[in-house]
Amino acid sequence: MFTRARYQFGWLELRKRRRGPNVWIWRCRSTDPNGRREKDSVTIGDICQYPTKALAWKAAEGLRLTVNRDNPGAQVTFGALVDRYVRGKMPERYVTASKYRSWINHHIKPQWGNYPIAKVKPVLVEEWIGGLDLAPKSKGHIRSMMHILFQWAMRWELIDLQINPMSLVHVKGSSKRLREPVTLSVEQFHHLLEFVVEPFRRMCVVAMCLGLRASELVGLQWGDFDWKNCYVTIRRGVVIGRVGEVKTLGSNKAIPLDPDLASMLLSYKRDNAPDACEVDWVFPSTRTGNPWWPWTIQREHLLPAGIRAGLGRIGWHTFRHTYSTMLRALRVDLKVQQELLRHADIRTTLNIYTQAVPEALREANSKVVQMVLPGRKTA
Repeated sequence: MFTRARYQFGWLELRKRRRGPNVWIWRCRSTDPNGRREKDSVTIGDICQYPTKALAWKAAEGLRLTVNRDNPGAQVTFGALVDRYVRGKMPERYVTASKYRSWINHHIKPQWGNYPIAKVKPVLVEEWIGGLDLAPKSKGHIRSMMHILFQWAMRWELIDLQINPMSLVHVKGSSKRLREPVTLSVEQFHHLLEFVVEPFRRMCVVAMCLGLRASELVGLQWGDFDWKNCYVTIRRGVVIGRVGEVKTLGSNKAIPLDPDLASMLLSYKRDNAPDACEVDWVFPSTRTGNPWWPWTIQREHLLPAGIRAGLGRIGWHTFRHTYSTMLRALRVDLKVQQELLRHADIRTTLNIYTQAVPEALREANSKVVQMVLPGRKTA
């Protein structure tokens, strides 16, 4: 006869410590693989974090979900779902995880943490997101984070399998840019370099010639270059001072290294780091020896240089967008463009990065005009 397992709430204990504040311990009973009953315990936090037992119970709710995975109960709160996700399913990539935590801690959990999951309805979420004082793209990120949480709620059987409720939430303008990305002509790029000092000028040239992301640029090491066969392999990215994996699986690829660019880099190495070994950074900070923080360079050098050059706000991604647009102007095959930019999806290359240059627009328009105007002979 099948017996439904009881829902385990466990119990809280306040443990005294010789040093530091007392801590809350959550305990429950579990069964080992041999059928023996045993006790599990997890430290929730100290009384500075959770001054009352009620707050400690709320913090332990995510743990109760894990223990009661076969009997979750009907009134699980959205906050418990969030806690369980943060504990075990947060992405490993640091920059992604930090963004997710920001959306969760500053917006989602304060608003919905005390609601039962079943009470978090699409219309309420849409009205709430619409009222946030954020850019449309940021609102779209929050909606996407809610979508991910509901996916896990269904996977953990906290709610019935269904269409994800957040797929019904519409965020107006979330796919639109507030500002169109700036792209530069060759002449504008050369003019910009007049206002940028070394080594940042050299970094701008490498970024433009290879179409690298800023995190990949500062993550370059001398061992990444195959000087004999003229290739460079993008192996890592550095974000907020942390060395990690590249953004996507497709980003970890070898890309061609033009001989002239290789000569420029070897000359730079000879003049600035003749004794550098393969694991040394190509562009180390002169103060710390570690990779530069791209945002620091952008704020202190690129943005002022762009304004002084009369080109507006210039950032690292300006060079990547310009690289893509130049490939398009040269009529490079779209698949080749995708491979050089190392995009996982060719639609990203076509729809987001590549822009038609004004001359190409004019030429295409003129061809149509010549065909349409009365009295013109078509070929």
